[in-house]
Amino acid sequence: MLIERKIDLHTHSTASDGSDSPTKLLENAVSVGLSAVALCDHDTISGLEEFEQAAKEMPIEAIPGIEISTSLFSKEVHIVGLFVDRTSEHLNAPLALLRQNRDERNKKLIERLNTAGFDITHNDVAEFAQGESVGRPHIARALVKKGYFESVQSAFAKCLKRGTPFYIPRQYLPPDESIRIIHQAGGLAFWAHPMHDRRGDRAFLRKFLKELIRWGIDGVEGCYSLFTERQQAISQSVAAELGLLLSGGSDYHGNNQPTISLGTGMGNLHVPYEFLERIKAKKNGVALM
Repeated sequence: MLIERKIDLHTHSTASDGSDSPTKLLENAVSVGLSAVALCDHDTISGLEEFEQAAKEMPIEAIPGIEISTSLFSKEVHIVGLFVDRTSEHLNAPLALLRQNRDERNKKLIERLNTAGFDITHNDVAEFAQGESVGRPHIARALVKKGYFESVQSAFAKCLKRGTPFYIPRQYLPPDESIRIIHQAGGLAFWAHPMHDRRGDRAFLRKFLKELIRWGIDGVEGCYSLFTERQQAISQSVAAELGLLLSGGSDYHGNNQPTISLGTGMGNLHVPYEFLERIKAKKNGVALM
């Protein structure tokens, strides 16, 4: 009897806004029966050394990754890099600038919250930020602890998401540069969760992919925790039409997003191991039928 191997190619750790350390993430991945897992923290690769070292003692394939926030057509677009070299200065230098910009945005956001009467400090936020990539989820958790909101979701809805009075946009790396530095670091670049907050039309997908393909994007996530069946079908069919690779994952953040489980997302996620086989084949220059 052939047993289907389970994989998850989009997860986060305490190096950014997840609740599991890189080692704990791997332990959890093994416990739920995953054959492979990719760590793709936001704008940082600081967790990858621990991730790769810990994986040497575990029966699982650990894929070093990154998730970079970009903007295209005035919309936030995330690019996931898989099989990146964590020692690459092509990645480390621009990511350091991204984190610096993020820190400056956080400072302004906290000041704006203070002016409105929210008693929150940088130290309050740092309590929840165990890694070097600090963002709005950490500010949200600090606001919840202070008693201003009942949940992280409500803090985002009232204070932190786009369109609220306190929202401050941050600077992004251009998509073309994000793809380029992932390639320079030996990785492959994928458009992460391309449709989960859209109505799922092909025209939207093709418009963005026209530009991303021009800049060398390797593929898209065709399986994602928040995709509807229709969105998944459209993502995968458009990728096939355009000759793009497929990836997929849960976008697991541990206890920071308790409705999303490692490997299975909201309960029905399944990322075929075939996706990973084709990704590795392209990276290694092997043609598959």
